[in-house]
Amino acid sequence: QVQLVESGGGLVQAGGSLRLSCAASARTFSNYRMGWFRQAPGKEREFVAGINWSGGTTDYADSVKGRFTISRDNAKKAVYLQMNILKPEDTAVYYCAAELSIRFAVRRDQDYPYWGQGTQVTVSS
Repeated sequence: QVQLVESGGGLVQAGGSLRLSCAASARTFSNYRMGWFRQAPGKEREFVAGINWSGGTTDYADSVKGRFTISRDNAKKAVYLQMNILKPEDTAVYYCAAELSIRFAVRRDQDYPYWGQGTQVTVSS
């Protein structure tokens, strides 16, 4: 069983930055691929970014490519999402997700059995 706890959300003006963190309780965190997803009111949950077990492979949704950066620190059992040049359309609850796999990151939320409780990100115009 893996427990995930997100932090770092908040209110920011358009053009600003936030850094989300996700702390994991997994004994062998390096065996998990990780993902960030988000869900805006009235919309389906969508993939934002993913990272493989080592951090050597990353993947981004087109809507955030060039603005967001996913990274991980296996020693600290944490994954991060640096969000720059934020836009009002980035407003959503952001979730961290994990799957026991050493393969490359995937985009389907059904592939991730472990989820955090989410952290709210609000971008004002």
